Amino acid sequence: MSKRIAILVEGATEKAFMPVLRKFLEKRLSGKMPKLDPVPYDKRIPTKDKLRRVVINLLSGKNKADAVIALTDVYTGTEPREFLDAEDAKGKMRDWVEEEPRFFPHVALHDFEAWLLPFWETIQQLAGSNRSTTIPPEQVNHNKPPARLLQEVFRSGKKGKSYVKPRDAVRILKDQDLAKAADACPELRKFLDTIVRLCESEN
Repeated sequence: MSKRIAILVEGATEKAFMPVLRKFLEKRLSGKMPKLDPVPYDKRIPTKDKLRRVVINLLSGKNKADAVIALTDVYTGTEPREFLDAEDAKGKMRDWVEEEPRFFPHVALHDFEAWLLPFWETIQQLAGSNRSTTIPPEQVNHNKPPARLLQEVFRSGKKGKSYVKPRDAVRILKDQDLAKAADACPELRKFLDTIVRLCESEN
């Protein structure tokens, strides 16, 4: 029986990311493809006691999940900053949920758009921009998170359009292989490895 994995995710990220995630996993988990249940939230996933309640509810009941993954941005746009870095974010989520071995916290560093930056040629084409970048995707930081970088590229490009996540992230990821992004983004690699490991385990 395939594993059921609930993924807590920001709503716009879910729309852009889940189709390409499923396509990636189908190639690597022949006969073991999990049922991925995205649990989307407006803007950001729950924190503190609410996160714990959500995880407990998903792991119990009639359609209980075998595992719950929380995927949050490290950069949340809040002041003071909720998370200092990736390890701080994952540590806080573990503490909030307490000792639950079926819960797996993951992050996009510093936000989901970091996982789009490896497809820079596609971004240039869509924005009508010749701007180059040499910064490793997950080293774009709190001072200028990846989403802000994309906004600048799209606004300054020949097409002069704003970056709109539900629309443009889908266009950037269309027909792409997540393996390329995972090679450039260690946190994405960890997220993918967790899913693969859960599906390959017997328990």
